[in-house]
Amino acid sequence: MTLLKCATLVVADVAASSARYSEWMDYRVVEEGNVPDDLAQAWQAPASAGRPYALLQPASGEEVFLRFVEGDPVASYAPIRTYGWAATEICVSDVMAVSARMEESPFEIIGPPKDLDGFATVKPMQVKGDDQEIVYLTQILQPGEGSGLPNPTSLVDRPFIMVLASDDLEASVKWVEDVLGLPVIDPVPIRYSMINQAFDLDPETKTPIVTARGAGQTFLEIDQYPAEATVREKHEGALPPGVAITSMLHPDFARLDGHWASAPVVREGPLYAGKRSGVLLTPEGALLEVIEGGTI
Repeated sequence: MTLLKCATLVVADVAASSARYSEWMDYRVVEEGNVPDDLAQAWQAPASAGRPYALLQPASGEEVFLRFVEGDPVASYAPIRTYGWAATEICVSDVMAVSARMEESPFEIIGPPKDLDGFATVKPMQVKGDDQEIVYLTQILQPGEGSGLPNPTSLVDRPFIMVLASDDLEASVKWVEDVLGLPVIDPVPIRYSMINQAFDLDPETKTPIVTARGAGQTFLEIDQYPAEATVREKHEGALPPGVAITSMLHPDFARLDGHWASAPVVREGPLYAGKRSGVLLTPEGALLEVIEGGTI
């Protein structure tokens, strides 16, 4: 199983975004409504209270979700330029077929399918949506228990890795190991085309990245961003633009005592399933929503 449960994106129009992901990525809405006040407070985003949201599930039926929350656009926001959650990586069964579909879609292909420098187990492509969200669509070339990677059962399946942009990779790794208790691999320098393009770097520039695993599957990637990266601006009291929240399972809430930004409470619905959920802040200030459950 995976500890990853949900990627929450801020969008201008929840209905329009839901329709795009339903038509082009085969997701379906399984819950919708308005953000409850206490949940917005837990996210440290009181201005998001009452805003529309939708929870979407992949065609495979996997209970790892996308959640869209309505928010006002931030004029200064540019993807892959700021610290925090940078991208959602979704596993696919055939990246060439997905690429052909994306060519007909409103999503902009910003990285065509290609082998990933340093990682022979995957073949990704990257798209940008109307809300400036970045989505990696990745074929798993070597799925299975040993690889720590899923085996997709629909053309476009579930989110399987969340990408975190760090200003201090060493500090971020220490936090994941010490606070979450997750193993992290040693840094791997790769030619990271998305970062090189975003910062106008030499294509041969290498970026150190690490991955973390839980419950036998890799679900978190942390990238060391260039010095030119900045803190992500947001509207007062609102969620940050782009990928705003990552939600994950964690079995040991006692371990997290003393680290909560918002104390755990029981929440209902397909995502929370009547379990306790609280919020942590990563060293970059990114929101990490933690739901009780799973195994490390």
